[in-house]
Amino acid sequence: MERAELTTEQVLKRDIPWETYMTTKLISGTGLQLLRRYDNKAESLRAQLLDDDGPAYVRVFVSILRDIFKEETVEYVLALIDEMLAANPKRARLFHDKSLANEDTYEPFLRLLWKGNWFIQEKSCKMLALIVSARPKTQDSVVANGEASNSKKKFATIDDVLQGLVQWLCTQLKKPSHPSHGIPTAINCLAALLKEPVVRSSFVLADGVKLLIPLISPASTQQSIQLLYETCLCVWLLSYYEPAIEFLATSRALPQLVDVVRSSTKEKVVRVVVLTFRNLLSKGTFGAQMVDLGLPQIVQSLKAQAWSDEDLLEALNQLEDGLKDNIKKLSSFDKYKQEVLLGHLDWSPMHKDPLFWRDNITCFEENDFQILRVLITIMDSSNDPRALAVACFDLSQFIQHHPAGRVIVTDLKAKERVMKLMNNESAEVTKNALLCVQRLFLGAKYASFLQA
Repeated sequence: MERAELTTEQVLKRDIPWETYMTTKLISGTGLQLLRRYDNKAESLRAQLLDDDGPAYVRVFVSILRDIFKEETVEYVLALIDEMLAANPKRARLFHDKSLANEDTYEPFLRLLWKGNWFIQEKSCKMLALIVSARPKTQDSVVANGEASNSKKKFATIDDVLQGLVQWLCTQLKKPSHPSHGIPTAINCLAALLKEPVVRSSFVLADGVKLLIPLISPASTQQSIQLLYETCLCVWLLSYYEPAIEFLATSRALPQLVDVVRSSTKEKVVRVVVLTFRNLLSKGTFGAQMVDLGLPQIVQSLKAQAWSDEDLLEALNQLEDGLKDNIKKLSSFDKYKQEVLLGHLDWSPMHKDPLFWRDNITCFEENDFQILRVLITIMDSSNDPRALAVACFDLSQFIQHHPAGRVIVTDLKAKERVMKLMNNESAEVTKNALLCVQRLFLGAKYASFLQA
């Protein structure tokens, strides 16, 4: 079996010769006594020992990781700590007990991130994240590492630890040490640590934001859904941090988040993405981009679903209101463009306003007549009589107001589609299709004369 596939349970089946280590003075007599009492004992007894003398056990475990380099023993002690913290995560506070003020409890884990096999790296990463998160906060600042400010030893500071962790996490995202576990482990730890200001700034400085973007894509399996959720959780935490927002704005994060929320049925994924949208809505051009990407319609669709989370429902309402405000700020052509690109054509006032057509007619030339092409696609694919009627009417308005309108519409092969709609069941559609055909044919002779 490869070491990469080791489990805590398998490692704990080993027999470690603790007496040999005492003989060679790698562990003390007191350390040996503690280990004999604890190792291979029932869980209830171990729990009692940790309740009675937890910091002493932490001291022994940390000193072994610091002084002994034999891989099997390092793995074994990490497995003991893993088992201890898995049974009760609050035991991470033991690493910050005042009696350990002269112990550098972080350093061994930080070193093992880079020196060990995958089992050692993964356990060290998860333990560091837990221990760092459990540190006591003081009024002015965060307690460094124990409270050994008077000690002459140079201890790893919290900033050293967090920056070292971020460096390792970014390395895993770029080039994972384990093919299937490297990235999920890194994202899981990152999601736990990004509430730390130092982690946010270090991650952005390390160009870490762009490493998250490829992981934002719709997921189907349980494992991939969890990875997606934790990745989106990272983006949400970063959406509170201005320098990270700048990176998100220049990446494909927003379109990919919209794809995720459009296709996801997992409530926790939808919630964290919607909360991210709410944070980003007022920043830079995010609001306009969200409207461009069709988020108003997606939010309406999400609101119609039966969610149990009240925070999600509240966030959806706030997001909907914010998007409506953004739409109000758009120019009349921007609004028109939104309507067409989303395929939600209706008789809003601008369609029949001659001034709108006169002022904006050249805007229709953008992106190789993109708006006209979309109108023609709507004629081909929509089953909505209102949308078909408005598309025919708008095409007739373009022909009327653009100097080369007839030629352009003919070149885009619109004539056949409009003529087909003259036989539509809806009177509204046939009326506007006829108007469009009349405008097309009225200029047919002139168009052929110009092209001759």
